[in-house]
Amino acid sequence: MTADDPDATPRSRRDGLGTRELFDALATGDPEDHLRLEDILAGLSRQVFGMLLLVSTLPAFIPIPGVGGAIGGPLTILVGLHLLVGMRRLWLPRFVARRGPRRASLQAFQRMAGPWLARLERVVKPRLVAVIDHRMAAMFTGLLLVLLGILLALPIPFTNYPFGALLLVYALALLERDGALMLACWAVGIVVIVVFGVLSGALAAAATQWIGGLLA
Repeated sequence: MTADDPDATPRSRRDGLGTRELFDALATGDPEDHLRLEDILAGLSRQVFGMLLLVSTLPAFIPIPGVGGAIGGPLTILVGLHLLVGMRRLWLPRFVARRGPRRASLQAFQRMAGPWLARLERVVKPRLVAVIDHRMAAMFTGLLLVLLGILLALPIPFTNYPFGALLLVYALALLERDGALMLACWAVGIVVIVVFGVLSGALAAAATQWIGGLLA
């Protein structure tokens, strides 16, 4: 499944809408509706990676131990891998594309984070777009997202909310094409990876296990 569908009608094209406008449109409707990722991402091109990352952060705010990381971690890694290898279009396996959150989850997140997003949107704007668009900069963002996704997936106590909040800001930087905000995300991301990953040994252990699985 590729999110940038050339057959999409102009009406379905949502590029250029603000983050809250995109999210509000998704959250409006029957709470029992099940939204598929392929529908959420339809009509998006430039904003598609930011929107998938935004959706990926939602499970991190579910107050059930292990659920946020088990779902959000792999999706964050998937976004990071796309950026790391320089893919311009999003590809999702069909079984992933047909899954997604219930609209009630989006509405709950909207009630919780809506006021905070509204305040942040007042200062977020397109600037230093080379930090978003340049190939090497996007690869570095992708590398950080892969590492943060691994950390999110690991059972590190009391980290779901902090990681979720950080990844939410990454998503906002991508959606709004704010290079200055992305630079701040880089700095915080490096600190988080060093503190929670390298010093705790969790990231190194996960990487060793992953590499061992490839070589087995």
